[in-house]
Amino acid sequence: MNHDDVDLAARLVREAAELAARMRADTQLTIAQKTSISDIVTSADTAAERHIVETLAAERPDDGILGEEGARHEGTSGRRWIVDPVDGTYNFASGSDYWCSALALVDGLELVLGAVAHARTGDVFVGGPRHPSTCNGAPLGPIPDLPLAGISAATYLHPPRMRESVVAEPFRRAAQLPATIRMLGSGSMDLVGVATGLLGCWFQHTVADWDWLPGAAIVAGVGGATRQLDVGGVTWSVAGPPTAVEELASALMAEG
Repeated sequence: MNHDDVDLAARLVREAAELAARMRADTQLTIAQKTSISDIVTSADTAAERHIVETLAAERPDDGILGEEGARHEGTSGRRWIVDPVDGTYNFASGSDYWCSALALVDGLELVLGAVAHARTGDVFVGGPRHPSTCNGAPLGPIPDLPLAGISAATYLHPPRMRESVVAEPFRRAAQLPATIRMLGSGSMDLVGVATGLLGCWFQHTVADWDWLPGAAIVAGVGGATRQLDVGGVTWSVAGPPTAVEELASALMAEG
């Protein structure tokens, strides 16, 4: 693990979150709809992504970039930074503090690290499969291996998708097993919650890399399990204690 990459990732997400928070506080936001009324982009998203991209271009010019708001650069090193400048944009635009800035670094097909900054608390989380996860530099404890029935599960589902049996049926099978369900609106924040014990586990269908990889890296860095599986042509992403993840995967893949 290159500790310069860890430091850079932490700095980038912290600066992006601070920039977005300032823009919201100064009422400098413009808001546009992307694919639905709840899928939006704000001027803070684009400004924060631009800041990250410009910094990476200067400090890691050979690396590729993939940003949620359109940044694309192939690079020559085989490495790529995955950028989500504001994860939980609907929450962000609505005045909620349940949002963050997040990024991940991959080397080829290998997930190297993830970083997430929560603007309200100022906490910055960094970790990966080979880098024990930390909060503000302090180690996070190992994730306890708990069964699904005794813990919460965070997830997300656009209401129209409940009309699609290929999504609704696996979701129904999985959602009836945890102690309780939480839908909070930011995948990276949810996955940090799994890594810190605020949430038990997480599952969601059709997750973009920028919503999955930063938090998945941090869960892996506390010894949690992360899986992606195909169920009827739909990819589900699952993270949490190894036992709970296996139970969720079995439920998602079970016959109806």
